[in-house]
Amino acid sequence: MTTPWGAFELSRFPEDPRDRLRAWDAADAYLLRHLAARETGPAGEVVVAGDRWGALVTALAQFGPTQITDSFLGQEATRANLARAGVQPGTVRLLTTQDPPPERIDLLLVRVPKSLALLEDLLLRLAPALHEGTVVIGTGMVKEIHTSTLTLFERILGPTRTSLAEQKARLIHCTPEPGRVPPANPWPYRYALPDGVGPASGHTVVNHAGVFCADRLDIGTRFFLTHLPDVRGLRRVVDLGCGNGVVGTSVALANPDAEVLFVDESYQAVASAEATYKANGVPGHAEFRVGDGVAGVASGSVDVVLNNPPFHAHAATTDATAWRMFTGARRVLRPGGALYVVGNRHLGYHAKLKRVFGNSAVVASDPKFVVLRAVRR
Repeated sequence: MTTPWGAFELSRFPEDPRDRLRAWDAADAYLLRHLAARETGPAGEVVVAGDRWGALVTALAQFGPTQITDSFLGQEATRANLARAGVQPGTVRLLTTQDPPPERIDLLLVRVPKSLALLEDLLLRLAPALHEGTVVIGTGMVKEIHTSTLTLFERILGPTRTSLAEQKARLIHCTPEPGRVPPANPWPYRYALPDGVGPASGHTVVNHAGVFCADRLDIGTRFFLTHLPDVRGLRRVVDLGCGNGVVGTSVALANPDAEVLFVDESYQAVASAEATYKANGVPGHAEFRVGDGVAGVASGSVDVVLNNPPFHAHAATTDATAWRMFTGARRVLRPGGALYVVGNRHLGYHAKLKRVFGNSAVVASDPKFVVLRAVRR
């Protein structure tokens, strides 16, 4: 990526030479060109929210920015990109969406996330740190910026306008209004599970902003919950890509003696899973881990892995995450252990599972979803 502050070699995480997706796009480049063209460059406390793979903070490292991200993979990519650029550790402050935000912000750069709820939560939590002189600039591809996006900036921070589009990217300019009292933050959101979804029926779900299907149980997870395996007698179960943790919590309710590992690459998701588990007073043993799938889990140590893999990485549709989840699950399963996967029928997960495990069986299906089982031989 060539910028006014130099050229940088950037990659996603984990690095894959076969991956053709870039670690930056036209929206990142547009924002950097705009900043360089301003009469005054970045100064004071610079905060970058939603920087996807670290492209923005790597280019702006000389200004000592703070990055705020919900993605473990994005943060690891940032570390690698900063190191590759020769940036000294500590020059860029790396925070997650679960960390307390800076107390003062002079320049706020927002890479608009896919989730409007996550954007709302970010703006509401950052608003108290803004002042009359704070410059707020958002960026995103045209397809990512909607009227609802602009309305959110306007409602929480102040008057908002957009730029002309360049290379299908657009900027958002927002002027914070001094003395404005932002609305109350509705996140995290709570709701009760409906009847007929197994051991978790009637129990509480807690969703932090940005976690899939924040205000209701999505139909795919509901289908999965009604076809979970019998977990009685199992020692260790992994809820892989746990989201709000409703699947792993159902396992813990059905078998309080099992140790359940909740893992996701989203800090918001793992916080939701822990809150869901604790809200229901489950008398079991649980571990909550933010990370790259089952990396760090001992090989052959797990009885069952439960998985609803995502098929998007930000705006890109990709099966790379599912492949890594499936191969990781096979490694950590003991011989005879099984991976259970739910997904849309058209995604063809059965073919991938056969390539990874050598077998795949249909547990249940309907016109839209399928639950598959693959056994570690």
